[in-house]
Amino acid sequence: MKTQVREIIDKMFDAFGNQNIDAIVETFAENAECIYHGTQIMPAAKFKGKEGARMFFEFNINALEVVFFHKNQFFEDGNTVIVTGNEHFISKQEGTHLKNSWVQIYTVTNGLISKMEEFATSAQPEQYGGNAGS
Repeated sequence: MKTQVREIIDKMFDAFGNQNIDAIVETFAENAECIYHGTQIMPAAKFKGKEGARMFFEFNINALEVVFFHKNQFFEDGNTVIVTGNEHFISKQEGTHLKNSWVQIYTVTNGLISKMEEFATSAQPEQYGGNAGS
């Protein structure tokens, strides 16, 4: 049985999958904070409020074609949901491919997302250093 906290996160992901920006924004609190820590390709950014959530998701939906967007694991603790995943987008303007692995952390307050924070990397396995190989 899903908790109310998980249901609001699933509602947001469903709206994202349907590219319904209004439905996405409805899941965010008026004073929400969205922080994207950036990758080797995409710069870090921070957005405030419902309007900031709208800006963040409009960019993702309008500028990028989704090849895939996988939510791999969910971890829930109280009002926090942590999601791991990976994605592949194509820039609609340049045609470049963007592949990321990510961790997203959501805080839900009073039935709405009050904070979303994403940590991502666009480094591919063959680009990693160390002694473990690719």
